[in-house]
Amino acid sequence: MTRQQILTLIAMASINVSSMICYSILGPFFPQEAAKRGVDQAVIGLIFGCYAMCSLIGSLILGKYIVQIGAKFMITAGLFVSGGCTVAFGFLDRVQEVEVFIALCFVVRSVNAVGFAAAVTSSSAVSAKVFPDNIATVMGFMEIFTGIGLILGPPLGGWMYQAFGYEILFIVLGCVLLLTVPLTMWILPSFDVVASQDSFLRLCSQVKIIIICFVIFTLSSGIGFLDATLSLFAKEKFSLSTGSVGLLMIGLSIPYGAASPIFGIISDKYPFMRRWMMAVGGMATSISFCFLGPVPILHIKSQLWLTVIMLVVIGFSLCMTCIPTFTEMLICAHSENDFEEGLSTLGLVSGLFSAVWAAGMFFGPTTGGYITQKLNFEWSAGFQGGLTFLATFLQIIYIANDKIQKRRLQKMNTTESTVIVQESSPLLCSAQHC
Repeated sequence: MTRQQILTLIAMASINVSSMICYSILGPFFPQEAAKRGVDQAVIGLIFGCYAMCSLIGSLILGKYIVQIGAKFMITAGLFVSGGCTVAFGFLDRVQEVEVFIALCFVVRSVNAVGFAAAVTSSSAVSAKVFPDNIATVMGFMEIFTGIGLILGPPLGGWMYQAFGYEILFIVLGCVLLLTVPLTMWILPSFDVVASQDSFLRLCSQVKIIIICFVIFTLSSGIGFLDATLSLFAKEKFSLSTGSVGLLMIGLSIPYGAASPIFGIISDKYPFMRRWMMAVGGMATSISFCFLGPVPILHIKSQLWLTVIMLVVIGFSLCMTCIPTFTEMLICAHSENDFEEGLSTLGLVSGLFSAVWAAGMFFGPTTGGYITQKLNFEWSAGFQGGLTFLATFLQIIYIANDKIQKRRLQKMNTTESTVIVQESSPLLCSAQHC
């Protein structure tokens, strides 16, 4: 690798780790902290979900105008805003009125989400720009640090919450995130690019893109659902402490981070396997969610060891499904629909990816929190499994139809070639007689 590529990897890794830690620390304690103040489960789900909704809107806008804003500025400004909001969130425990507490949670999380969207959208586009021939491998490598952030976040958040309380936790982590701003400004290169005339509308008009987006939506929906509901389920069902819940959530993060580089290398070396990786991973995720509770119709008692195993399988299968998606979207844009190869198209694809991911992160906590409140966690997990199964089923239908269309096209081409040869043969013969 060149010096620029190595420095870019260092910058992207620091962004992924710090951002994911700040995002995932809420899971072990915030639902319980909010419940103490009289906030019900549905509103807690909305507090988690509003982050994703604002990230969705921010990703679409920032992805479209990444060239005009500047990729480097977008990353540094996003990190600065996200770090400041993390510090501000630490002072919300001083608010006494429940309504004001809820309102400020929504405001601070929403602004934080826009900053997070700017950093993540731009970093994905920059990574694909600097490593055009090894996108899946680099994305898989970056997901290691995403996994590390998700691994460290819950137990670190649970431990710091127990040891130092609510306020110190967010101040420390926010300052850590702010320290990545000067590092990123020094490391990242500047890019001289020209804006493209392509749009999200044209990109989203492709059936393949729509199906991949639905797959991404179900993956992030499942993760968001677990963030908002797993901690309360584990405490009520298994009587776990806050620190133990943080360790339980590692069961999802470790296999995700460990398997990411492996699936990234496989995706780049064997492109024909990408579709099947997504299909097999989606099916495994669907089954695992149904056994996570488990769903009451299975008549299986909830047990801690079963929950841990299913979390491990979900982490592994989510990784298998997620890693090839970004590369497949780029191939669909560049090779199959003649989008310009440049940072502008990368920004569109990265923005769409981040937006759909954010949509799932909104849908998962809000819907999951509502179903959990009305029914229970077991049925809510089963719903997530059913949603993932639907996306996988549609994907398999598309793969099968695409293969049939290609075989039909090959037969037509072969038939046309034979007809041309047959029609030209008499003319050649007559020419020889002449």
